[in-house]
Amino acid sequence: MIKLLKNLTLFRQGLGAPGLYGKGISGTLQVIEHLGYVQIDTISVVERAHHHILWSRVPDYDLIYLNTLIREKQIFEHWHHAASYLPMRDYRYTIPFMASVRNGENRYFNRGDKHLMHEILARINAEGKIRLRDLDKVNNENQRNWWNSGPNRRAFEQLFMQGDLMVCERHGMEKVYDLTERCLPENIDLSTPTLQEYALYLFDATLRAHGVFTWKQLLHLKGGKDLREAMRNILNERLSAGMIEALKMPDGQAVYIDMANLERELKYQTNLKILSPFDNLVIHRDRLNTLFEFDYRMECYVPASKRVYGYFCLPILYRGGLVGRIDCKAYRAEKRLAVLNLHLDDSKIQDKNLFLLELNIELQRFAEFNQCLYFEGLAA
Repeated sequence: MIKLLKNLTLFRQGLGAPGLYGKGISGTLQVIEHLGYVQIDTISVVERAHHHILWSRVPDYDLIYLNTLIREKQIFEHWHHAASYLPMRDYRYTIPFMASVRNGENRYFNRGDKHLMHEILARINAEGKIRLRDLDKVNNENQRNWWNSGPNRRAFEQLFMQGDLMVCERHGMEKVYDLTERCLPENIDLSTPTLQEYALYLFDATLRAHGVFTWKQLLHLKGGKDLREAMRNILNERLSAGMIEALKMPDGQAVYIDMANLERELKYQTNLKILSPFDNLVIHRDRLNTLFEFDYRMECYVPASKRVYGYFCLPILYRGGLVGRIDCKAYRAEKRLAVLNLHLDDSKIQDKNLFLLELNIELQRFAEFNQCLYFEGLAA
């Protein structure tokens, strides 16, 4: 049974076979639409998380695809449980969050100076899309640049979070902003979803992208008693209809299973993948441990003296299981990828020599993805 649950999870995540959701830019869009979001992160020890997540699922993924899809108004940037790329079809489900920022209900994004925000909107309305640094270049070389100062950055952040501005492209991690009305496609649904519609959106997205999920996962970092009650009603309705089934796992955790797809013949075809710490498969830590017996956490936020596996350890997916962690660093100027640490659970690997051979092959692919010619630090 556990193997069936793992297989269902991996196929729903687009990791069960190469190119499950297509190739190229169309495959990239399909992956984002299927997963519901792809998290954006700034850490650059290896290629950033949003690219890494897509590279793991789209065989011929190219870094230019995200900017292209933004320009084509197929995806957009906003907040999911963190900064993310989302499908444009789901734009209306961000409107309640935007409204909470605009109304001052969100304690994290309510510090923008109103006068400054008005000036920014007027400037962009008159002159078009802009980077923060373009707004006011200071002539005095010893003076701190305008775009880097706290009040101005907070004003941009609030305008973005409340939906007045959108990111229309990125240069690396530097954002380029434009007015929202210029970035949205024509005839997009801008109606505010009801609480029931929003809860259904969260439920259906989780079911579609995971197949096996927990109650906590349905409401990941989403608060409010009314939303919890609406979600509980949806869950109970789906249970009563037999669309999902509850199962208590050996560790005592309850999971909910998409029964319609559980016993489909899912022939696992993926040998080995090096995943991002922000990958959609691994982001729900409790569920990950329950299904894969993989107790994972990132250690870049842990003091160096307390790290066990390394600063930016990456999960290793091998033949349907999570079997270890590898800590890598890309030295792009030198065109080399260094393997700093490798920690394996030998009990999950039947043939160590074959595993290391496949890991070497994947590491060379990973090096090239990181704009490196080769990797070093791992003996076959």
